Amino acid sequence: MEAAITILALLLVAFVALGVYATVKAVGAAKRGVDRTITQARRTVEDTTLRAKSFGQTGVAGELAQLRLALRTSMRATQDALHAGAAEDASLAESVALFRRLSEHGLELDDELKRLEREPDRATVAGLLPKLKERTQRITHSAESLRWAARDRARQFADDDLDALNAQIDIEAGALRHWTVEEPSQASGAGASASTADHSPGTDWPEPASADPSAGNSGTAGQAWSGPTREEGPQAITAPDPRLRTTYPWQKSTRPETTN
Repeated sequence: MEAAITILALLLVAFVALGVYATVKAVGAAKRGVDRTITQARRTVEDTTLRAKSFGQTGVAGELAQLRLALRTSMRATQDALHAGAAEDASLAESVALFRRLSEHGLELDDELKRLEREPDRATVAGLLPKLKERTQRITHSAESLRWAARDRARQFADDDLDALNAQIDIEAGALRHWTVEEPSQASGAGASASTADHSPGTDWPEPASADPSAGNSGTAGQAWSGPTREEGPQAITAPDPRLRTTYPWQKSTRPETTN
């Protein structure tokens, strides 16, 4: 009885622990989903604001907005390309690690540009713009190099796969059309056999008979030109002679006829 109670208690504890674990995982997944949604919404709002500033404002504020927009767009495109390629190509793991290091510099530059947008001293910010543009170009150039290298690698793999597939399809198509290769040879073989049969010595016309007046030669020539001679008609059946018939011991002798 005590063993049964212990087993039931252990099962209850296991079910409770499993329920708590599932609840924590579900809450964590929901929280991550909410955070991801909030991050995407905030990013969308910031990008929209930067586009509006880059087109609507002039001077230092507009240039800072253009630098931030170019930096964020390039880094996000590179991140998406590398993560999509790393799922299929494990050799891109080193590229992803390099992009993480580059992202640190990009985030630092983005924060600096964001602080400078609220800076009231526009003259000082205007003096910093050349260096900020140079840093932005260096980071975006490195990001674009990684992005296009990953895309070129994926395109090259796709082209190699397509070439191999085309070669296999050509081989299969040739195997399916094998009769087009055999038909001319068969036709030529049939034509050669027909020509051989037409010109074989057994089917040539016989030579005309010579002027020898012998009966044998004339008869042969006549048969050759006129065709085979007629077969003789059937001979009449002759009744057997009873006197020549063989007699056997068990047969009775024929009685002589008496005349009155």
